Order: sequence, then C-alpha cells, then structure tokens
Amino acid sequence: MKFTAKQIADILEGEIEGNPEAEVSKLSKIEEGTEGSLTFLSNPKYNPYIYTTKATVAIVNKSFVPEKEIKVTLIKVENAYKSFSRLLEFYNEVKNNKTGRENPNFIAESAVIGDNEYVGAYAYIGENVVIGNNVKIYPSSYIGDNVVIGDNTVIFAGVKIYSETVIGKNCKIHSGVVVGSDGFGFAPDENGEYKAVPQIGNVIIEDNVDIGASSTIDRATLGSTIIRKGVKLDNQIQIAHNVEIGKNTVIASQTGIAGSTKIGENCMIGGQVGIVGHITIGNNVKIQAQSGIGKSLKDGEVVQGTPAFGYSDYSKSYVYFKNLPKLASTVNRIEKELNAQKINNE
Repeated sequence: MKFTAKQIADILEGEIEGNPEAEVSKLSKIEEGTEGSLTFLSNPKYNPYIYTTKATVAIVNKSFVPEKEIKVTLIKVENAYKSFSRLLEFYNEVKNNKTGRENPNFIAESAVIGDNEYVGAYAYIGENVVIGNNVKIYPSSYIGDNVVIGDNTVIFAGVKIYSETVIGKNCKIHSGVVVGSDGFGFAPDENGEYKAVPQIGNVIIEDNVDIGASSTIDRATLGSTIIRKGVKLDNQIQIAHNVEIGKNTVIASQTGIAGSTKIGENCMIGGQVGIVGHITIGNNVKIQAQSGIGKSLKDGEVVQGTPAFGYSDYSKSYVYFKNLPKLASTVNRIEKELNAQKINNE
C-alpha cells in the first residue's frame, strides 16, 4: 500500500513542508530510514538524524525548526509521537481489513455469521455458533459448537476455541491461543490411579480483552472461568479452571494462575509469577516479576519474592541477602575473637 504525504497529512490534520506528492509504502525508525519510508521525530535526542535520514516523509512537532537544509518532506503536527501512534493504528486497520471467505473452510449450516466477516482458509466453525459483525477469523482456526463471538473481534491464525465459550466485542486473540480446554482436574480412585473429573463449565471473555500468543484459558469444572472487560494478557500465560480476572488487569508473560483464584480490578502482574489456587487478590495490587503468591492479598498491596511479601520490606531484605557472605565472614571472625578471649581468660 502506498500513501502520499498529503493523504497522511489529511489523516493527521498536519501541515506539509516539502513535496505533498511524496509517496511512502513502509515505516521506519528515523536512524534507519530508507527511501519510500515514513518516520517520525519527537525526541530532541534524535534531531541529528533528521538531516541524514533517507526516509521520504517524517512526522515532526510543529515547534521543530530545522537548523540546516533537509531533504525529507515534513508533516508538522501538535504531537509527533501521538500522531505516529494514531497512524500505526490506522495502518493496522487497513492492513488487516480482510473480508470474505477463503476456501476450503467448514461452516456448519446452523452457524450464524454477521456482516463484513472474514473467514480464512481451513477455518472450522461448528454447530450453533453465533458470530457478530466485522469479525475476522484467520486461517486454521477452530471455533467449537455453541461458541458466541461479539462484533469487531479478531481471531488470529491457529486459535482453538472450545465449545460453549463466550467472547465479547473488540477482542484480539492471537495465534496459538487455546480457550476452553479442560481444567486440570483429577481424583485418585481406590487403586490410586488418577481419573479425570469432567469439566462441564465454560469460559467467558468480556469486551476489549487482548490475549497474547500461545496462552491457555481452561474451562470451568462448573460455572465459568471469567476474563473481565479490558484485561490484557501477554504471551504464554496459563489460566486454570474457575479463575476470575477483574477488569483492566494486565498480566505479563509466563505467569500461571491455579484454579478458583479470584483477581481484582486494575492489577499489574509481572512475568513468571506463580499464583496458587483458591485465594483472592484485591483491586489495584502489583506483583513484581518472578514472585510466588501463596496467600490472599488485600487491595493496593505491592509484593515481591517467593513467598511474596511487601515490596519495601523485600528491597530492604535483599540488601542484607546479597551481603550474606560478608556478614557470615564478620560473624565467624567475631566468634573466633570471642573464643580466643575466653581461652585467655581461663
């Protein structure tokens, strides 16, 4: 796709200095700009690159005044960083604006699909599925029976959504995600062999949720595993059966949450965090990376460590921990001196 400087300026309500017909077809960093690329300048630290970049068009702040001649066409806006971000969103929408149905695919006769849909090759859509308007289902995705998907949701390639799952509007589910697989429920029989406990619940994902690649969300044993509005999940996260995550909570990669734990609203959870089952984490909680959470946390707590405790106390304790060899050496020296004094006194 090619755009002229004038087309971009119209989108951003910017002013052009240079050639309004200059064409761009790709994006670049200002220091790595190549002919035909669009870049931006917002941080004064990068000002020298505006004179050497080979980019064709650059978005800059209106306050920017060149100190010498430049070759790049400028689009001047109030805030270059925000305008470039806005342009990225627009570019993404255009790039991903696929419609229609590719072949081969399987769509059950009982499935109901809204307007302006995209169904990629080798997609499978099961019985009684209900899909809203402007939904995009990329190739090799599986949508099980009785699934509901809201308007404007994007299911990227290779996603597997098991039966009975409910997904809201404006969600993004990235490649390799599995939603609705059985929870990890087993019980030993009289011979000590573990038998699977049927998992007959479902998963509910509310509006505006993003789920990163290769994450897994298990269906409930009974009831629902629930991901509330606005939750953002990174790649490779495991959410077990009957977990509930409150709205606008964000969770970084490789975190695992065990069954029936409830997490509140507006929480921030770092990467590689392990959270045990059947506990409650309050609202606005912050959990530092690589922490182990073994008990419930109250609203607003900030914790770190394994087992996790208050972040401030952890930081103070770590100062002592990293100095343990020196402290041990000091204790040993004092012990020897005391023993020597004791012998002399005898």
